[in-house]
Amino acid sequence: MSKILVLGSCGQIGTELVLALRSKYGNETVVAADLKEDCPLILQNGPYIQLDALQREHVRNYIIEHQIKEVYLLAALLSATAEKNPDFAWKLNMEGLFTILDLAKEGYLNKIFWPSSIAVFGPTTPADQTPQHTVMEPTTVYGISKQAGERWCEYYHNKFGVDVRSIRYPGLISYKSLPGGGTTDYAVDIFYKAKASGNFTCFLGPDTMLPMMFMDDAIRGTIELMEAPADQIKVRSAYNLAGCSFSPSELASEIQALQPDFKIAYEPDFRQEIADSWPNSIDDSAAQKDWGWKAKFDTKAMVQVMLENVK
Repeated sequence: MSKILVLGSCGQIGTELVLALRSKYGNETVVAADLKEDCPLILQNGPYIQLDALQREHVRNYIIEHQIKEVYLLAALLSATAEKNPDFAWKLNMEGLFTILDLAKEGYLNKIFWPSSIAVFGPTTPADQTPQHTVMEPTTVYGISKQAGERWCEYYHNKFGVDVRSIRYPGLISYKSLPGGGTTDYAVDIFYKAKASGNFTCFLGPDTMLPMMFMDDAIRGTIELMEAPADQIKVRSAYNLAGCSFSPSELASEIQALQPDFKIAYEPDFRQEIADSWPNSIDDSAAQKDWGWKAKFDTKAMVQVMLENVK
């Protein structure tokens, strides 16, 4: 099988995606790449290379010389972090994408995965069961870059036949890897604080409803999308994907059902405004219809697994 490169492999999604791809296709087939000089212990079961997504020629040369045919481009600055450094966020989130799209246009790559996000939506988007095709007026640098990226992916597919596929990830929850600066990160940190001290202070208000997904579902959905026959992929911007939706108070209640002494307090910060611009829930019927997507974990099941596994 031709080689797969996961660029941005040390992040929350990348770590688990590399492990899942290696389990499926073989350790030596999947190359992990990230800015870090040393390969993290968890990824040492296969090849690793230090690679900066912004070093266009280095990325091009590696992919061409090693005959990489499939790239998962995960290198990005996430919502909350991007607001603190908007110029760099735009540069990283866009220039890295063009490098990979151009390689596919030139025939060096057969297939690309590039993640989008619910951040493409904004305060004018219908908040409940947000449709696949709807108003998108994002108010964050991250959301603006992801919306622009969706348009460029669709353009490269329509104009040059590039096989690029994407998912609008909701908030992702995992016990295997830590989040990287997103507005939904509270839904991971809350489990660590619950196990460590039994107390958690949330940076969002108690009733802030957001779409979420257990990481196992997100990784499975990503691989299923990439394995689907090209003629089944009808959306070349990015697919809506839904898992479960909950507020911090609802999540806390589920935790308290298993850990009754758990306590939560609320101190909303600048991330509240970001969260308020995002949907409450997502309509993913297009993904269900086109390539058979279906989530397995609801909130209760996710909470149980997290509390059992977070150390």
